[in-house]
Amino acid sequence: MQANYLASPPLVVAYALAGTVQKDLTKEPLGIGQDGQPVFLKDVWPTSAEVQSFIQKYVTRELFETKYADVFKGDANWQAVQVPAGETYAWDNTSTYVQNPPYFVGMGKTGSGLKDIKGARVLGLFGDKITTDHISPAGSIKASSPAGEYLTENGVAVADFNQYGTRRGNHEVMMRGTFANIRIRNHMLGPNGKEGGYTIHYPSKEEMSIYDAAMMYKDEGVPLVIFAGVEYGNGSSRDWAAKGTNLLGVKAVIAQSFERIHRSNLVGMGVVPFVFEEGTTWASLGLKGDEVVEIDGLEGDIKPREWKVAKITYGDGTVKEINILCRIDTLDEVIYMNNGGILQTVLRDLAA
Repeated sequence: MQANYLASPPLVVAYALAGTVQKDLTKEPLGIGQDGQPVFLKDVWPTSAEVQSFIQKYVTRELFETKYADVFKGDANWQAVQVPAGETYAWDNTSTYVQNPPYFVGMGKTGSGLKDIKGARVLGLFGDKITTDHISPAGSIKASSPAGEYLTENGVAVADFNQYGTRRGNHEVMMRGTFANIRIRNHMLGPNGKEGGYTIHYPSKEEMSIYDAAMMYKDEGVPLVIFAGVEYGNGSSRDWAAKGTNLLGVKAVIAQSFERIHRSNLVGMGVVPFVFEEGTTWASLGLKGDEVVEIDGLEGDIKPREWKVAKITYGDGTVKEINILCRIDTLDEVIYMNNGGILQTVLRDLAA
């Protein structure tokens, strides 16, 4: 069984002395002292008066003045860092930790407005309660993963891969790790799905990583949609769950329901969230992932929470139209979407 415990530093030391977390330290001893007598937690735990006395004696003004006098000076290693001149950051195109993200590439002074979704392919059919931990890059980077291959190609040894979290400033790594969780199941790959970040590219019908498929679709000029169940994006509010979705070329997520913050984050990154009518699911529609999806009525004077029609063309040529609720919920979110996202909105506001 796997378990995690959160404890204060003194309790961590106490349990380390005890050698197990299964002891009740309010009743059982930490161990045996040099005098042969049992030592309990109450024997070593300081009183509030002792703690306050220590603070008054050692946590002084002089302590902070000494410690922080040269806080910006740094040690010899920090002082040896070569810093380029200039008022803006000089991007290092060879860095595998920090890269200039492409959110503003090709951005004009005014927003082009939300566009209808034409000829979109399905990147994933996901089940209920897909968390942001499933979506967002997290944990160790496997050498055989798209992110691992990218790092290897850039001369990084496997021992130096580090975690996704430490490379969150490099979108090339992070977008390769989006939907790459080893426990996520894409139901395009069989009735029970297949664990890991895999999908099927159409019309080639080739199985590959979600990242590789997304890049193939991008080269082909094909937009993408995702279908999901209830509470899509629940759990922690991870920004890369929305950023990575955007960078993979996903234009819309159609689910039974959304976690509140992730829905908002998707809008902030220019990805339109839609909700099925009550009682409708991607499974009830018989979706397999080989369909082509079109959503009209997004262009022009769109209003919050409007119903739209999605036209689904199945692999056998059958066409079905379904009603979906556009979860752009506020007038501010309409502005974000017409600008391509909240980042573009803020930048244009600053420029104006």
